[in-house]
Amino acid sequence: MAQCPAELDGVFLALADPTRRAVIHRLGRGPASVSDLAGAATMTLPSFMKHVRVLESNGLIHTVKSGRVRTCLLNRERFAVVEDWLARQRRLWDERTDRLEQFVTDPKEENTP
Repeated sequence: MAQCPAELDGVFLALADPTRRAVIHRLGRGPASVSDLAGAATMTLPSFMKHVRVLESNGLIHTVKSGRVRTCLLNRERFAVVEDWLARQRRLWDERTDRLEQFVTDPKEENTP
């Protein structure tokens, strides 16, 4: 899956804040209202809503309003952006460490003066 660097940057930006990570962690157990999520945070509701907007604008959560209640839902598919990036990094470093191991353990290297 090819990704725009800005897309990946936005997801990492959203996950960089401990408050937003706590929201993601909580939503991993299921949907929750903004007021329930904000109750666990030590800030005002308007400040908390900024965090919700960052998560939503980067596609990590969706919100649905029903009457006066706004419910947040985790968008699990969005985490594929991070998973794909991490998989590419893992492959890159596995290849590098494999080459290093081969260089260090290659018997041809030991016989050269």
